[in-house]
Amino acid sequence: MTTGTLHLVPNLLGAVAPETVLPTQTLDVARRLTHWAVETPKPARAFLKTLELPRPIAELDIRPLPPLSSDDPASATETTDALAALLAPCLAGTDLGILTDAGCPGVADPGAPLVALAHRCGVSVKPLIGPSSLLLALMAAGMNGQRFTFHGYLPIPEDARAQTLRRLELESRQQQRATQIFIETPYRNTALLATIIRALHPDSRLCVAADLTLPSESVITRSVREWRTVNAASYQKRPAIFLLQS
Repeated sequence: MTTGTLHLVPNLLGAVAPETVLPTQTLDVARRLTHWAVETPKPARAFLKTLELPRPIAELDIRPLPPLSSDDPASATETTDALAALLAPCLAGTDLGILTDAGCPGVADPGAPLVALAHRCGVSVKPLIGPSSLLLALMAAGMNGQRFTFHGYLPIPEDARAQTLRRLELESRQQQRATQIFIETPYRNTALLATIIRALHPDSRLCVAADLTLPSESVITRSVREWRTVNAASYQKRPAIFLLQS
């Protein structure tokens, strides 16, 4: 039996018209898919509603991706069973889409375990074109695009966060000015910027890329010394990517 294709569908990074960010091929595929594995059903339905689908959203099969399994054997088995159930339409010949709350599935977002299972089962995997906040920020930062590392979220406690930032600064210096990329929950952006200004060398370079693809988008690269004059509160509650080079 011919299997279906697993499509990785990028989501918008904010409230904009889909056609201003997503190419026609991605929109066409998303509009015809009837089975979805999603990070969170409510935001997924909100995105799909903007696509002017040819059928009611209620007719779509939209199921949440399971959380990452812990070391507990029972939890791991439950996750494996959930992934198998999600992939079942593909194995039966129906295309399936993966959709996260924002950006590209599997890149700082859920989806990789289902993709890995698809490969093991011989299911074709198709990544579709769309916005990746990490890549957009790296493109616009003016930093090293040949050597870079994404670190996800930094520790929340102030001292641990400062220690991690100094380690990333050192790694950049030791690795031919490699770009260090990290993110933060938007409501903690001001606190993160305060730690950066306090902990890092004044000559290190920091880029903050906020509200990417939105009308309020801003991408600014300055030295840490220059960031001391910026109103950090202006970044509070704005989705942002932080890039560091020493």
